[in-house]
Amino acid sequence: MVKTIIAGNWKLNKTAGEAKSFIDDLKAQVDADVDADVVVIPPALFVADAVERTQDSALKVGAQNCYSEDSGAFTGETSPAALSDLGVDYVVLGHSERREIFKETDEEINAKVKAALDNKLTPILCVGETLEQREANEYVAFITEQLKAALKGLDANDISQVVFAYEPIWAIGTGKTASAQDAEEVCAEIRQVIAELTSEDVAKEASILYGGSVKAANAKEILSQDNINGVLVGGASLEVDSFTGIIDAVK
Repeated sequence: MVKTIIAGNWKLNKTAGEAKSFIDDLKAQVDADVDADVVVIPPALFVADAVERTQDSALKVGAQNCYSEDSGAFTGETSPAALSDLGVDYVVLGHSERREIFKETDEEINAKVKAALDNKLTPILCVGETLEQREANEYVAFITEQLKAALKGLDANDISQVVFAYEPIWAIGTGKTASAQDAEEVCAEIRQVIAELTSEDVAKEASILYGGSVKAANAKEILSQDNINGVLVGGASLEVDSFTGIIDAVK
């Protein structure tokens, strides 16, 4: 069975008190038998408390980033080994904001994916195109290149542990959303690339998420697509009611 994942990326939002209240409220509303991994992804400052607060609940915890080394003279970075030791389940890698704002390269993202896997963290590997690339009909080739670069040197077993997230850059935080059909087209292409790099069996079992202005109103249509197995949610994951509305779409 392909795992369904509903992940909420808080980005740089919430204070410690707000994070605690949100997780406590969300725990009370998410049933233990929900047919998905429901993942909260807070800023690094709140990850340890989030892990503690989600014990014995249906929720899982992710980190927004990690470094490619476990330890050393890397001031300000987050150790994948430390995240794993805390009990973190997922880590988002290659998000467009990391690529665009912090100038992370494909080579750096590849190294981070390997470090996450070495530490038993599940990478949520993000790929996606700009509006210019979409309008020039270059988006499939660009996303294929991103995928192959991020997965370079990984074998089929490694790749089978990765979760993939298609996030068109032009739809992140803009209120614009790729149509369900547009998202399905790219997610199907991602699955085909996975098959080429591994096998049809690995590709069929891969969890592929869509992210980009996901909200309760469009989640059901997005999740009904054959090649979309979940969503990576931004702004709508910051309020309990809007996030649970998306979770309810799984049902």
